[in-house]
Amino acid sequence: MDITTQQTAPPPLPQPSPAEQKRAARGATRPGDRIFLGLSRGSGILVLVIMAAIAAFLTYRAVLAISKDEANFFTAFEWNPAGIPPQFGIAVLAFGTVVSSIIAMIIAVPVAVGIALFITHYAPRRLSGPIAYVIDLLAAVPSIIYGLWGALVLVPQLVGLYGWLDDYLGWTGILEWNDGAPRSLFTVGILLAIMILPIITSVSREVFDQVPRMHQEAALALGATRWEVIRMSVLPFGRSGVISASMLGLGRALGETMAVAMVLSPSFDINASLLDPGGGTFAQNIASKFNEATEMGRDALIASGLVLFVITLLVNGAARLIIARRKEYSGANA
Repeated sequence: MDITTQQTAPPPLPQPSPAEQKRAARGATRPGDRIFLGLSRGSGILVLVIMAAIAAFLTYRAVLAISKDEANFFTAFEWNPAGIPPQFGIAVLAFGTVVSSIIAMIIAVPVAVGIALFITHYAPRRLSGPIAYVIDLLAAVPSIIYGLWGALVLVPQLVGLYGWLDDYLGWTGILEWNDGAPRSLFTVGILLAIMILPIITSVSREVFDQVPRMHQEAALALGATRWEVIRMSVLPFGRSGVISASMLGLGRALGETMAVAMVLSPSFDINASLLDPGGGTFAQNIASKFNEATEMGRDALIASGLVLFVITLLVNGAARLIIARRKEYSGANA
């Protein structure tokens, strides 16, 4: 006789609710996780609130100043908020800030990437450690020290460089020198490049250190030279990191105050030559005129600070877009 056994399926387990599934996906199933999640979320919201408050304050004071300005705020080459009527504009400040920052980036980024590659892929271990330590130490030097060094050491030493540039490239008009003191936007750009060099180098070095060894060893096994390994494996992997490091350096260059004020001879005029004194930057103008400014003058300075705030946001936003478009090189999926 055949005996047929009937197997019964176990009862289905209770399914968690959608809210429980979301908490489990976030790892917030235990009290400590929920507390940490709340603190993290609150910190992020607090940062946004602070930025919104700063933007609202700057906008309010800027509107008060611009409403009384008898000149075009964006194109005027004059800064006289205490005049009757008040006239001031940011054309010279915007030009000086952007030009000096561009000069600093052109000088600093290639040098910083080269130093980072040397430390991570060329220098022996007993040499790379001390060099990295010195670079990190330079990043912690206060800007006032760079300003003193620039005013007392860098400016006198640039006379020969200015003369050489005038002799061989003065015909361009951009690098023409009229034998004045080398306290121009070009000098500011060199000083800013020295200041942001440690930041870009340190971040780029950390990024290059994260390149998977397997990628490099595979390229070497295929017969690639060391430079080809760097060009095909290291630089593509670290491209987004180098962009981020450059944006950090650019942020410091845009907002640098005391060092620029100590080496620049500002004037509200835009010269065709980068070697002639003139121009100014937002941060330098605010620092040099805030103490002696009237209430109207302070509102005008705050209005210029709002422009610098917007420029900084745009620069960081552009950097995020560049990094997002090159996400395949970030190494996140490696």
